[in-house]
Amino acid sequence: MKDPDLVIRPARATDVRGIRELVAPYVASRAIVPKPAVAYFEGLQEFLVVERGDRIVGCGALHVMWEDVAEVRTVAVDRQELGQGIGSEILRALLDRARALGVRRVFCLTFEVGFFASHGFAEIEGDPVTPEVYAELLQSYDEGVAEFLDLDRVKPNTLGNHRMLLTLHP
Repeated sequence: MKDPDLVIRPARATDVRGIRELVAPYVASRAIVPKPAVAYFEGLQEFLVVERGDRIVGCGALHVMWEDVAEVRTVAVDRQELGQGIGSEILRALLDRARALGVRRVFCLTFEVGFFASHGFAEIEGDPVTPEVYAELLQSYDEGVAEFLDLDRVKPNTLGNHRMLLTLHP
């Protein structure tokens, strides 16, 4: 990162409280879907955090959905730190993680179309996977997978969000 006071690293269990505090304003504004604390603990290994001193000022997660598709989730930056490139650094690190895992495509559901478009994401419509993979993904209990598939049952919670996809190059 450009700012030497900022450190990006994998999240630890002791970070969940800070992550939840960081995302709380985004949940309140409906930009991030609310989740119970246990969901953050269960998905902890997917998260990266950005620290300034002992304070978490950014976070994001990468959730693998299938052999060639992952979702960027819960990207948030402390509102006092906006405009300093923290969100871009988190996204770049998550995309590097996707490449390391061999994932070719990365999905996001977002209101921040301009931000994600500036990183190569494009809006999508329709089914982004083959019918066979679609049928397999329908078996997932994960709400993010349902959002990716654009299922009717999640639409009331995602109104106004845009489905975007990025094809990664090695």
